[in-house]
Amino acid sequence: MSYIVDFTNVSEVGLESSPVSAALAGLRANESRYFMNKYKHAFEVFPVDESRETLDYVSRILKEERHIEFSAAPLETARFQVENLKMAYVFYEDGLVVNVMYSVDDPKKRAVGFKLSEGMEIPEALEGRFKFARQKSKLAGTIRGSFFVIKGSY
Repeated sequence: MSYIVDFTNVSEVGLESSPVSAALAGLRANESRYFMNKYKHAFEVFPVDESRETLDYVSRILKEERHIEFSAAPLETARFQVENLKMAYVFYEDGLVVNVMYSVDDPKKRAVGFKLSEGMEIPEALEGRFKFARQKSKLAGTIRGSFFVIKGSY
């Protein structure tokens, strides 16, 4: 069953099994607020067992572009298009959020982003491979993030 993420009343619905569920819920709400404010788009997430196609899409890009696979269990996904950007998200149990931003008409605006929930360690698959910048968020505390540019076509 899908869930529209409410960024005014942050909920851990769907993320309860995460050891950093409150921070992950805040990070999810932070993403929801961004898309509502910038695009007037409601951020809807789906349990991973109902959205296998989105998980496979993100996993394929990670594997083909950088040989990255995560050991943490995926909990939820989101996939939508706003203006000319196709977006896909995977929320993992350890607190990691992976998003794919894929411009329909500009190959220079295609990237994979990683966001780490406050309180989580850098996943082994990313350790030493990426530098993480810090960002403060009222909803998510301190977010650490990094990205890489997508070179292939998906």
